[in-house]
Amino acid sequence: MKWVVFGAVVAFAAGVVLIAGGAYVERGVPEWLLVVPLAITCAGVLVRQRAPLLSLGLGVVAVTVDGFVGPSLGTVLVFTDNLYAAVLYGPARFARVLLGVTATLAVVGGAVAGFIAQDWRALAVMGIQAGLVLVTPVTTALVLREQRDRAAAERLRAEQVAHLAELDRQAAIAAERTRMARELHDMIANHFSAIAIQSTAALSRKDLDPETVRKVMESVRENSVKGMAEMRSMIGLLRQEGEEPEATRPRLADAETLVERVRRAGLVAGLRVDGDVREVPASVDLAGYRILQEALTNALKHGDSPVDVVVSYEAGRVVVTVDNVVGGAGAARLPGARAGVIGMRERASLVGGSLDAGPGGQDGMGRGRWRVLAVLPTSDHQTFHGNGAGPIAVNVRQEGA
Repeated sequence: MKWVVFGAVVAFAAGVVLIAGGAYVERGVPEWLLVVPLAITCAGVLVRQRAPLLSLGLGVVAVTVDGFVGPSLGTVLVFTDNLYAAVLYGPARFARVLLGVTATLAVVGGAVAGFIAQDWRALAVMGIQAGLVLVTPVTTALVLREQRDRAAAERLRAEQVAHLAELDRQAAIAAERTRMARELHDMIANHFSAIAIQSTAALSRKDLDPETVRKVMESVRENSVKGMAEMRSMIGLLRQEGEEPEATRPRLADAETLVERVRRAGLVAGLRVDGDVREVPASVDLAGYRILQEALTNALKHGDSPVDVVVSYEAGRVVVTVDNVVGGAGAARLPGARAGVIGMRERASLVGGSLDAGPGGQDGMGRGRWRVLAVLPTSDHQTFHGNGAGPIAVNVRQEGA
């Protein structure tokens, strides 16, 4: 505000100096009278930012009065600032209208001056002067206003881009946390469920001979070591950059290992692989492995023998089925986080597949069964026949543990 007042005072002082120096048209009026319109235009300078249209109005009144008593050069020069402020700080639509008005006034003013003087040179001189006084400050303000609006738009766009980038970052962090949680749940739950079940059985049975206890403890140790190894492997994968190494990526081909772990935990489990075994995309391979791992973990926690696993390689998809007897009276051996089925559905959905989990009828003894059916699409149909003897079919059934 103080700079605006300072500018108005300087403009008024400069105008007074010009009037004192004779920079006005002599009309036979006292010089002090020329100071009145000058003061009015300088008052417009005081309100140029807060009320730009009022500033222009004061300038128009001052120039009109000055035209009758002068005109004086100082008042005209300060009036150009009134025009400039009205365009720069006033409404955008008014600024465009004012450009047309000032251009018309410049042309008409020059034509009238030339007609009155009966000299085309006067027309040219007055037209140029009117253009300098009226059009030049308006066009200058329009250019600056456009640059200012463009800079504001760029700042707004940059803020929006930064906001979207932050939202993307937060979404990526949330997705990565979800993925890590899902991986940890699927990987660790299987090992530690087997450990908990075996240790519970060993503690609850008082009649076990030392050899049986030793076998149980060996199985517990094996699951512990494998769980820690998989944990270290996953931490290494999370820390490194690039794609997941082929050597450490879990595969559906490792289904026999998962089934064997369930057998060691005390369930009767069988595995059958149907169709032509082939390489599948890494995402489908990992999803199928984790779904099978979680389904077997749930069978350990909540189910009973027998557990039937079928991995079927069909045209354009891989189907994983886990079928087990429901535990007695629906009682779970171990408490669950109720996130297993949700996690399996998420994994299937991420690769464009589907998963159904629910009651699967009854077996021959009238016991209820639970079935997990995952359908995972794949576009890779390359077939691996192992020894070249044709499609591989594996049917494994082992009793007891």
